[in-house]
Amino acid sequence: MRPRLCLAVFAVAFWLPLMTATAQPANISPAIVGDTIPVPLTASLGDAARGRAIVANRQVGLCLLCHTGPFPEERFQGNLAPDLSGAGSRWSEGQLRLRLVDATRLNPQSIMPAYLRSDGFNRVAPAFRGQSILNAQQIEDVLAFLRTLKN
Repeated sequence: MRPRLCLAVFAVAFWLPLMTATAQPANISPAIVGDTIPVPLTASLGDAARGRAIVANRQVGLCLLCHTGPFPEERFQGNLAPDLSGAGSRWSEGQLRLRLVDATRLNPQSIMPAYLRSDGFNRVAPAFRGQSILNAQQIEDVLAFLRTLKN
């Protein structure tokens, strides 16, 4: 395994359990249709500004550990995963939603965390068992932001 990939996998495995203090129980089982989750996870629309804050915040989603994107204020962005620039043009809303909820449904070898999954993990601290990294509204907020990234 490449050194950068090893470091990223270690960081995700080590830090994500510690970063989920604000996570909510995941009681949502969204319907997957092909490579999408076509129906929003919440009744309220996502907020792109809140979504950008989640993506850019290294204490919440850890997105910039692996991804790079239009965040000139953030140093040390990752290069292990696709650039987020243009994500709104490359994937549909439903495709992005599935990737955020659980990318391993598309690629079992993906190192991207399943942000809405709360079970099937090993060695989870008791305080975080049954919780997801992000809640459904946060997923919709991140999705709203990613949909704005057309170039």
